[in-house]
Amino acid sequence: MAHHKSAIKRIRTSAEANERNRGNRTRVKNAVKTMRATLATGDAAASAAQLSETVSTLQKMARKGTLHRKTASRRISRLAKAANALKK
Repeated sequence: MAHHKSAIKRIRTSAEANERNRGNRTRVKNAVKTMRATLATGDAAASAAQLSETVSTLQKMARKGTLHRKTASRRISRLAKAANALKK
């Protein structure tokens, strides 16, 4: 148990951030899962529309610090590559 005032506050803020980030990570996982399901259908138009939403979600979470910016960028790149492969 923390005894210093700053340590007590740090525990409290860490718990709040953890709770907030847990929801955001779930939102990211659901967006990516939906995108992969759309890609599996083979519909290029639907995949392009879904890619836009998924990219927005990933960028937002990177901006908030839930995801590392390079992790978000890598995931966006891989999803975009898969979506572009459907167009060909």
